[in-house]
Amino acid sequence: MAVVILDFGSQYTHLIARRFRELRAYSVVLPGHVPLEEVLAQKPEALVLSGGPSSVFDPGAIRPAEGVLELDLPVLGICYGMQYLAQHYGGRVERSGRAEYGKAVLTAYEGPLFAGLAGEVQVWMSHADAVTELPPGWRVVARTEENPVAAIQDEAGRRFGVQFHPEVAHTPKGMEILENFLHLAGVRRDWTPDHALDVALAEVRAKAAGERVLLAVSGGVDSSTLALLLARAGVDHTAVFVDHGLLRLGEREEVERALASAGVNLVTVDAQGRFLATLAGIDDPEAKRKIIGREFIEVFKQKAAELGPFRFLAQGTLYPDVIESAGSTGAANIKSHHNVGGLPAELGFELLEPFRFLFKDEVRELGLLLGLPDTIRLRHPFPGPGLAIRILGPVDEEKLDILRRADDIFISALKDHGLYDEVWQALAVLTPVRSVGVTGDERRYGYVLALRAVTSVDGMTADWARLPHDFLDEVARRIPQRIPKIGRVVYDLTSKPPGTIEWE
Repeated sequence: MAVVILDFGSQYTHLIARRFRELRAYSVVLPGHVPLEEVLAQKPEALVLSGGPSSVFDPGAIRPAEGVLELDLPVLGICYGMQYLAQHYGGRVERSGRAEYGKAVLTAYEGPLFAGLAGEVQVWMSHADAVTELPPGWRVVARTEENPVAAIQDEAGRRFGVQFHPEVAHTPKGMEILENFLHLAGVRRDWTPDHALDVALAEVRAKAAGERVLLAVSGGVDSSTLALLLARAGVDHTAVFVDHGLLRLGEREEVERALASAGVNLVTVDAQGRFLATLAGIDDPEAKRKIIGREFIEVFKQKAAELGPFRFLAQGTLYPDVIESAGSTGAANIKSHHNVGGLPAELGFELLEPFRFLFKDEVRELGLLLGLPDTIRLRHPFPGPGLAIRILGPVDEEKLDILRRADDIFISALKDHGLYDEVWQALAVLTPVRSVGVTGDERRYGYVLALRAVTSVDGMTADWARLPHDFLDEVARRIPQRIPKIGRVVYDLTSKPPGTIEWE
């Protein structure tokens, strides 16, 4: 049983699903035009129509399939979703003479969707169209100074529309509004970490009992948690950890210690020399990614053939990946994906993806229940190509040693000062630039190292972290003192957009 969210192209659709799950209601995202039978297959308890970039009167606008809105379900329409409800039931939507973007305040609100709210209610608007005529039997339940129709509901009190986005942080009381909808819809609130773990274990046991399962471990939270899940499920598994020589300081030993002690059948492949040889002299970041991805697949294939046969390949695919691959809108290819995943179909395995309906934070909760150490469970995201894309220009052993030590100083200092968990991701970048400096009375010509730390919710957008100046001063002095080949340290103030989190 689920809250079914129909995606009409909003950048916030993932966030709607996350918010409902934070309220312990299981939710799934489907493409906006998905056939009725696929909606019914989810055994829906409520339906949400997301926002989207189109106007409801555009010929190419995505619309729910025939019969979906005829289901006897509570419905919440958000932004485009509200406008579609109004139009569908006989109202009128028109291009607004005054678009409304950003923060707004409800000047009046009433009705069960806003139960328990008091005082000023700030909301986040993003629309150019407006409902100008209500459908028969509907009424306005919220207004802003610019928009006299900011929320509507039908006379039965089972179908609602809000012109704003309750799912975003810029609507501070949005969670209360979403919780009110769940209450009005009678949705069960039993989606807990323990329940999610039971579901994942049941799936693995049902599919892989008596079969052999292969898993590629990267050292990140997803693959490490999946390795522990396979061990807990009691299936015959082998986890292969390919050490490509591009890991952080002490990372290989940390992963081996954590997984082996938890009963994971772990095999480590030492391929450092192979990867460094293929990367020699390569400057272009996209070329580095492709080389590392290709070599990883070749090493993994060779080890799989040696250890096999296996029926299943387990992968830590997460729900945002599933949503994006099934969605109706495209995105520009900024760069190859950070993670060395997506092993080719010709390997001949059946896929086992027990996390494909989970978000990253839910996997972290499973990791906690399965005993994954916090040093791995709460670790910042780390790219599959590793330090190779944090070294601008060609990669060699000397540069890797410099960057490993500098990165360790930065990350260790964040942890010592209680700042590590306050940022989404922190990293050091070794640039090819050298800068003149002075040590004592001697001239020095050393590398420029860039430090980067960002705050984010899901990595889709990010802002540079306002780390204390005293902290930055301490780290900037400590790194050149301990690593003489670094002569200058800078701090990156670029947000995403326009930049990306990683430099390459």
